[in-house]
Amino acid sequence: MADLSKYRNIGIFAHVDAGKTTTTERILKLTGKIHKTGEVHDGESTTDFMEQEAERGITIQSAAVTCEWKKHRLNVIDTPGHVDFTVEVYRSLKVLDGGIGVFCGSGGVEPQSETNWRYANESEVARCIFVNKLDRMGADFYRVVDQVTNVLGANPLVMTLPIGIEDEFVGVVDVLEKKAYVWDDTGLPENYEVLDVPADMVDKVDEYHEMLIETAVEQDDDLMEAYMEGEEPSMEDIKRCIRKGTRDLAFFPTYCGSAFKNKGVQLVLDAVVDYLPAPTEVDAQPLTDPETGEPTGEVATVDAEEPLKALAFKIMDDRFGALTFIRIYSGRMKKGDTVLNSATGKTERIGRMVEMQADDRNEITEAQAGDIIAVVGMKNVQTGHTLCDPKHECTLEAMIFPDPVISIAVAPKDKGGNEKMGIAIGKMVAEDPSFQVETDEDSGETILKGMGELHLDIKVDILKRTYGVDLVVGQPQVAYRETITQEVEDSYTHKKQSGGSGQFGKIDYRIKPGEQNSGFTFSSSVVGGNVPKEFWPAVEKGFKSMMEEGVLAGFPVLDVEVELFDGAFHAVDSSAIAFEIAAKGAFRQSIPKAGAQLLEPIMKVDVFTPDDNVGDVIGDLNRRRGMIKDQEAGAMGVRIKGEVPLSEMFGYIGHLRTITSGRGQFSMEFSHYAPCPQNVAEDVIAAEKEKKANS
Repeated sequence: MADLSKYRNIGIFAHVDAGKTTTTERILKLTGKIHKTGEVHDGESTTDFMEQEAERGITIQSAAVTCEWKKHRLNVIDTPGHVDFTVEVYRSLKVLDGGIGVFCGSGGVEPQSETNWRYANESEVARCIFVNKLDRMGADFYRVVDQVTNVLGANPLVMTLPIGIEDEFVGVVDVLEKKAYVWDDTGLPENYEVLDVPADMVDKVDEYHEMLIETAVEQDDDLMEAYMEGEEPSMEDIKRCIRKGTRDLAFFPTYCGSAFKNKGVQLVLDAVVDYLPAPTEVDAQPLTDPETGEPTGEVATVDAEEPLKALAFKIMDDRFGALTFIRIYSGRMKKGDTVLNSATGKTERIGRMVEMQADDRNEITEAQAGDIIAVVGMKNVQTGHTLCDPKHECTLEAMIFPDPVISIAVAPKDKGGNEKMGIAIGKMVAEDPSFQVETDEDSGETILKGMGELHLDIKVDILKRTYGVDLVVGQPQVAYRETITQEVEDSYTHKKQSGGSGQFGKIDYRIKPGEQNSGFTFSSSVVGGNVPKEFWPAVEKGFKSMMEEGVLAGFPVLDVEVELFDGAFHAVDSSAIAFEIAAKGAFRQSIPKAGAQLLEPIMKVDVFTPDDNVGDVIGDLNRRRGMIKDQEAGAMGVRIKGEVPLSEMFGYIGHLRTITSGRGQFSMEFSHYAPCPQNVAEDVIAAEKEKKANS
């Protein structure tokens, strides 16, 4: 079996246009996985790919690609650039051990890269930095290095310096070994020479070499003392220190080049092998209690001899069928094995297992701890499910996907599109856990629900382009709810006499507001058999079924407690159905008396803004009925945390970009439901009534 210290699971993070896909392609080209070397691609296919990718902000390329470099096995995961797809970036970070942050040599550190960098910091993923596109007009390596320090608050450890700039960019100097790598004009990655450092750069290289050694030896006290006394550390020692510092996030080895022109990518691959951690060197994934989701204190040790523990992190549909991408944390997985899905309690048989290799895939018969593979045709596995050995059931820390908060109604433009739309949406829901769909029973409309406006725009775009379904799209809708504010004691009698046995049921009950997020609770304190015990469930069922539609505007009702305390029955005419009907009538009769109230979703909003615009951003959030909870000044600007009603957040990103000249970013997730102010509630109720009247 393979030696785990020779494995690297890495991701490539970048702003939408920093050249992520080109870098991934070049890595594959260099490792001999695509396009036999020597056959120069004119770059057409690569860029076409990117336009669509940049336009949609989601990765269309395969999720994980396997390749080899210097006898090490690299699993490269492409992550999307766009912040609305936090799910994608988040789930990629979950299964990675290290990463490469790609920055554009002329664009520098852009807002999107800040967001992704912040996620990677929170997930504690070790990274190298690659400053790309140094052949571009306006490229400036030293400026980007400064931005990494000042804007990201990170510590870049400069490992290479560029030779020439813009049109004259010909190669890089390796600062550690003091050697120049110069490429010729053929554009072939392997056509380079190793030369002495150009005379005009000697002083600069010496200066950076010294800074590099000083930063590296800080990782080892003994070496540092020896260095202070004038002893030069050996190459092995320096590399060991850089590796340790990279793994502890003390600094980030920083490289430069041009992926498009095939210059400088080899050194980045060397860095992945030399400095990024192997699967055994990162903290093991915690196991959790399936009921509560709390950590059990155990971890999934990265070891092929342990029982199987694996996580399904992405589901993708392509021309070969449904692919489930899996990261194996411990144990082995063989073709034909039966594994348990601890989320559903069902077992699945492993059929075809494949390694993704750029344009094609390689069938394999077994995989082990540390591997990232895809399994074809799994039936009931969803993103975030744990696959384990049936004899050793366990649950890996799940991925938390926020609930969607915004919805739009869609309908196909032509009659024939319905079935096509249904199939396409089914596939999309499996691929993206934060995207949901339901059918409105009254109007028969299909409702798509997602994380934000951009998220839904993209979904509609995919339906149109990828699946050929043209849609009519309605206005974005907010998911309102209703509740009550007062306690009511009431009585309701249902009786019906029409030849033969009649129906009779009388209930005396109290309805009162429940605890926040308690949903519906029912209790009975009837004594003396006035309402026989066998009819209590029918009364509960009647009340509960009415919670779906409130009296104000027909939204679902939250947080109501019902207590049945008395009533009456008839020996012949009473039945479960009579009491259920009585409960439904009672709900309709009493909820309006109990101070019905409209609730709106309140979002936890996290806005990131440069220092200069803080006042404007806060003023704007206040106008949107927001409550500011916290402000945090960071190296890159200020994070403002607050709670704002969702209905006020439509179109916010455009507005925020205007206020902050394009540098502001925000993310939001659902927090809780809170009462709507009177004027807002009246408008919502009037709009709903009009909608019902029209349909």
